[in-house]
Amino acid sequence: MHHLLGRLSTSDPEAGDSLRVVAYFDVLLARGSGVDGLLRGAAVLAGCTAGAETSGRVRRRDPDGKRPVENPGAPRAPRRSGSDWAVWLERDGPGSALDEMIVERLAFGVELLETHRTPTGFDAVIDEARPLAERAKRLARFHLDPSTPVRILATASDGPELGVPSAVMPTRYGLLRATLDVSGRLETPGATGIGPWVRADHAPESWEGACIAFRLTDANDPVVDASDLGALLMLLRTHDPQAPHKDVRALARLDDRSAHVLRTLVEADSIRSAAATLGMHHSSVQARHEALVETLGYDPRTNIGRMRYIAAALLQRLTDTPAER
Repeated sequence: MHHLLGRLSTSDPEAGDSLRVVAYFDVLLARGSGVDGLLRGAAVLAGCTAGAETSGRVRRRDPDGKRPVENPGAPRAPRRSGSDWAVWLERDGPGSALDEMIVERLAFGVELLETHRTPTGFDAVIDEARPLAERAKRLARFHLDPSTPVRILATASDGPELGVPSAVMPTRYGLLRATLDVSGRLETPGATGIGPWVRADHAPESWEGACIAFRLTDANDPVVDASDLGALLMLLRTHDPQAPHKDVRALARLDDRSAHVLRTLVEADSIRSAAATLGMHHSSVQARHEALVETLGYDPRTNIGRMRYIAAALLQRLTDTPAER
């Protein structure tokens, strides 16, 4: 499947995108996601609110997985319906070429779930859109008291299950596996984001931190603990990839060489030592520094400038931010 997707992306981008939508929903269904999980996935793919009505109950999710405010006048298109269910997207403005496919697969999944009445599993425990009382009730299925300290681990969606409660969840960063850790000794293979310790009935807070931490992993730091981020975690939680801060956009506009020079300037004790590290003449690095100050709007070698750079660099890693045109 992955090989086919790659070939189609090159020869026929639209067909490749359609297959990715199909594969996305197939993974959600295979991993036991309920209607809410499918709605979150549809909203992430479409970039707008997705809704469903099943057995007279209306549920809606926005791309962040939250329940959006009621909007009676919002268009519900495309839309699919069956004998006791309906699904739709709520988009203001022109639709996406993939909207029909997204709703088609959402409809398939909802109809399948309505037919088999698959119970909601661990995904309900880490769903911040569910009321606290409901999450606490769900915890009983996993023999957990609401006050039990837990943390959630985020790993790649195709990673192995570890014999503890877990679920594949759609996030703004794609599909990720959420795994419950109550011992603090659970080890996962590959890149892992570790959420902070919280009460079990506040598990969504740990899941949010785990997703952010996972996004910050790389070859040098394959495991990132959100607790190690300290106050920075508060900043990262407020980041909107769709509306990044101007400091993030400024970094996104830099070419690879300029970004490398900037990082070296920030980390070096002096411009002269930065020049030695880069293998460049001191005057050339000085000129680069002055040009970067002009581009960024601040001096990255001052204390405040370093903090601005570090914050912007972390926020940039949470999303692929296109350069401002």
